[in-house]
Amino acid sequence: MNELRTIDPFALDPFDDTFRSLMRPWRFEMPEAAPRIKIDLSEQNGSYAVKAEIPGVKKDDIDVRVDGNVVTISAEVKTEKEEKDNGGRMLRQERQEGYASRSFTLACPVDEAKVQASYQDGILALTLPKKADTSSKRIAVQ
Repeated sequence: MNELRTIDPFALDPFDDTFRSLMRPWRFEMPEAAPRIKIDLSEQNGSYAVKAEIPGVKKDDIDVRVDGNVVTISAEVKTEKEEKDNGGRMLRQERQEGYASRSFTLACPVDEAKVQASYQDGILALTLPKKADTSSKRIAVQ
């Protein structure tokens, strides 16, 4: 039986085994950027509810700012420096440290005076009440 075979020119590997063997023993890991703040945002009866995941941060190191309808959450993630007298060395360090910030814009302005914030078990919970609608006045064009 005859088989029809097509050659895909993009499936060809430009590197042969010689070049692959030279690169194989090297392992390169890029360090991750600053820690990220992950959020869940929901809208409830006249207010917004935000849950932000900021593990390993003290509540004094968290800064929440509201400017109209823009909310900014920032935190400084610190790791404690361990001094070892027995000459030990760090084998792997995956915990990140640095400054993390997250801003987002809401559809309606927030009433800054009524914002509530709590922090427990690495989760920042915000309740952002919407500002009362300001009535717009229709102007008659003459």
